[in-house]
Amino acid sequence: MPAQLLPFLLVVVVVTLIPGPDTALGLRNSLRAGTTGMWWTGLGCCAGLLVHAVISVLGLSALLAASATAYLAVKVAGAAYLVWLGASTLWKSWRDRHRAVEPVAETTGGEPLTRLAAFRQGLVSNVLNPKIIVLFLTLLPQFISPGEPRAWTSLALTLAFVAVAVIYWRLASWLVGGLRQLLTRKRVQLALERVMGAVMVGFGLRMVFASD
Repeated sequence: MPAQLLPFLLVVVVVTLIPGPDTALGLRNSLRAGTTGMWWTGLGCCAGLLVHAVISVLGLSALLAASATAYLAVKVAGAAYLVWLGASTLWKSWRDRHRAVEPVAETTGGEPLTRLAAFRQGLVSNVLNPKIIVLFLTLLPQFISPGEPRAWTSLALTLAFVAVAVIYWRLASWLVGGLRQLLTRKRVQLALERVMGAVMVGFGLRMVFASD
């Protein structure tokens, strides 16, 4: 067990609770498929954390962070994905403004939001977030004590990070599920879809134009 596991967990809890693109996407999908949509989006985000962990251990994250071109490519791809998801959400809310709320959730293409689709969206959103790359590069090394094996300690800390994220998404999906009756009212749903769509577009634009 890493010597600094407890302080690391405290930091991770704070980081996890700060709203970001993953949270906006999870809330957006909760409007489409309730608890299931948010939960599977969260699982995709957690899988993305594991991908970043493997990349970090292999040293590729350091390479991406050191290469301005590679980092910019990931940044633009992630931003474009968020803007596309946000814009498509805004378009759907405008298109459906005169329709009754359907009992079956829909994606932007009009097909049911499946667990796989929600998982994939969460995974892609997280993997293409360059801020997570920097987070792993800067956060994990600070909690590896001298003498501890770097690779194994990084793996243990990552698993702890993912465990906190899984708990967060499980609790958040239950909370949203409990508010499902309120959230699926037509006016509330359209308003939230527009807010979440705008937020995702905002996160995408911020990802591109914010200085690192």
